[in-house]
Parts: sequence; C-alpha cells; structure tokens
Amino acid sequence: MAYAAQTYARGTLVDVGCGEKPWAVIFSPYVDEHIGVDHEHSPHKLSHVDVVADAYEIPLPDESVDMVLLSAVLEHLERPTDAMTEAKRLLRPGGHLILTAPFFWPLHEEPRDFYRYSPYGLRYLLEETGFEVVEVVPLSGVWTTLALHLSYALTKYRRGPLRPVVGLLTRFSQWAGPRWDQIDFQPRFSWNHLAVGRKNS
Repeated sequence: MAYAAQTYARGTLVDVGCGEKPWAVIFSPYVDEHIGVDHEHSPHKLSHVDVVADAYEIPLPDESVDMVLLSAVLEHLERPTDAMTEAKRLLRPGGHLILTAPFFWPLHEEPRDFYRYSPYGLRYLLEETGFEVVEVVPLSGVWTTLALHLSYALTKYRRGPLRPVVGLLTRFSQWAGPRWDQIDFQPRFSWNHLAVGRKNS
C-alpha cells in the first residue's frame, strides 16, 4: 500500500469501505483530502466515515476525485462491476482505481464474503469496466501465504499449556515465510493482489 500511495496518490482520495481508515497515515503525505465511505451496517466503527453509503451509489459529483481505493472490499460486494463503474464515474480523467483483493484467504466478515480473485480476474474486471490496466501485482509468494494460513489455523490452540508453543510457531512461520519468498518466489500462490486501473476519459 505504501508503494501505491507513493506512485499513484494525489489530490482527493475516496476510500470505499474505509472502516476505521487504517491506510490514512500512509496516504496522508500524498493527498489533499481523504474521504472515507462505508455503509451503515459495516462491521467496523463509523467514527472515521465521512460519507455513509454503499459502494454502488456514492453521493459525490461526477469526475470529482483523483483516486479511488477499494482495499479488501471487492470480495464483500455482490456486484463488483457496479462498484467499479461507480468508482469510474467519480474519477477525473487520468485518475486511478487502486484495488486489493484476496486470492487465497479464509472466510471472513460472513455472510458478506462472496468472491476470491485471481490476477486474471482482476484484470478482466478492470477491462470490463473501461479502465486501462496499469498493473496487477502479487503481494506474496507461497511461503508467506502458507505462514499466514498456518497462523490462522493454529489460533484455536492458543490457550492453556499450548499457548507459548503456538505463539512461538506462529511468530517463527511469519518471520520465515517472507524470507523464504525472497529465495523461492512462487507468485501463483499469492494470498492477495494489488491491481491498478487508470481512467483515460
């Protein structure tokens, strides 16, 4: 996300599905305004939300923003193309849509968990909604993905006498996974991808 902020962020940012705006500190040096959008039934607190709306109808003018962020949101939307079309409506020409979406990830925020996205699926959605595909980037290889899944699978055992053992194994796997990725990078097993689209007109 730091890379996306440095490379693409400018002007007015609309953060759709912003929750508690966890990315604000990363984007703040590069944008003039950070508008958080989330729906009234969000599982997150609405204290950081500027506009209460869903991803399909955001009450902001056409071509009024420079960047739209959909971070870990697309998998929770029944109609992803409608949300991306709405993002395109909001963007000025030359503006960017930044997406992150999981490929290998457990169920979460159920029952609003609908899809998983391969890099080809993200590329297709961008093209289908009229964006120029700038890049689609894996955010891990197989070893980080395995470390993350192992950590989640072990969570149920983090109690009683097993607690320190599970904690040690979890910390070690999350330390080793990214380092092993640097030696043997297999992006086809990435748990998540960054996708960037540009609105040209």
